[in-house]
Amino acid sequence: MLLSQIMLGNYDEIKGVLMNKNALKYSSPHLDAMIAISEAAKKRSMSQFNVAFEKYKEELQCDAVVRKHVKTLSSKMLEKDLCRLVESYSQVDISHIAKMIGMDNEKVEKKLSQMILDKKLSGCLHQGEGVLVVFELPPPDHTYELGVKTIPAMSEVLDALYVRARNIR
Repeated sequence: MLLSQIMLGNYDEIKGVLMNKNALKYSSPHLDAMIAISEAAKKRSMSQFNVAFEKYKEELQCDAVVRKHVKTLSSKMLEKDLCRLVESYSQVDISHIAKMIGMDNEKVEKKLSQMILDKKLSGCLHQGEGVLVVFELPPPDHTYELGVKTIPAMSEVLDALYVRARNIR
C-alpha cells in the first residue's frame, strides 16, 4: 500500500498511514525502506533516492513486484530530478548535470535523449560538445478549447433555425 501511495505521489498520506496505531506494531526495515524512498521522491532528489536504495537494497530487491515498481519509480525520479536541474538553464553541460546527480555521463545523456523524444523535455543534445540546449516552451494553443466551446453554441443555433424553419411551413 505504501509503495502504491509513493507511485501515485501521495507522499503526505504515507506518514498518516504509518502513524495509525494498527500500523505501529508492524514496524520493520521494510517500512523504513518505504519511508526513505518516499522522502527522496517527495524532494525529487535522485541522490537521496540512491542512498536509500543502497541502504535498504535487500528489502527492496527481495520481492519481484516491489523490485519492478522501485525500478519504475527510479526512472520517474531520474526524470523529475533532471527536469528540476535543467529548468533554470538555457544551455548546460551534460557532465555538470551528471556530476550534480552523481551518475555516469552516458546514462544521463541516454535519459535526456529519451525525455526529449518522449516530449517530456523541450531541447536538443549537442553530442559533439556534450551540451544540452533547453528550449522555452511555446505558449499553449487555445484553438482546441475554443473549438470545443463552439460546438455546443453551433448546436443551439441550428436548433433555433430548425424551430424557425418549421414555423414558416
